[in-house]
Amino acid sequence: MKYKRLTKEQFEALHQEFANFLASQSIDKKEWDEIKANKPEVAEQELDVFSDLIWEGVLSNSQFLEHFSKNHIFLFHCQEEFIDSMVIKSLVPQVDFLTKEGLQWLSENLFTETVEIHVGKKNYDAERKESIFDLITQGAILSDGQLYIQVNTIIQS
Repeated sequence: MKYKRLTKEQFEALHQEFANFLASQSIDKKEWDEIKANKPEVAEQELDVFSDLIWEGVLSNSQFLEHFSKNHIFLFHCQEEFIDSMVIKSLVPQVDFLTKEGLQWLSENLFTETVEIHVGKKNYDAERKESIFDLITQGAILSDGQLYIQVNTIIQS
């Protein structure tokens, strides 16, 4: 398996896609039930293959990631050959970016001496999709990029 197996909740959300995946292999519900009952190792393999297919699609289309912690926000723009990053750091220890109040504080103090912003660019260490997957396993989430674009626009002006 290249990535990780989808969770039960993710499989439930992708129920129809999984049914189509099995159908593409000429496996109907009755046969799938038999495989699960009599050949659990084959069922496990099918779940893993489907999971990898879903991850491949998600990672191929990923452009922006965000990772919030108490005093840091990591914003990533995933280009083809490299990844742009912005790290926003609060120098006020009491501020918590995981709360609504912390984000409000950030919007009011973004360009003060109490906030550091570091911008970087890095070539992928591994293949693009694997590098993005590594960031996700470290806690980053897929995003629409609005925050990255807004902060980048402000920095550039």
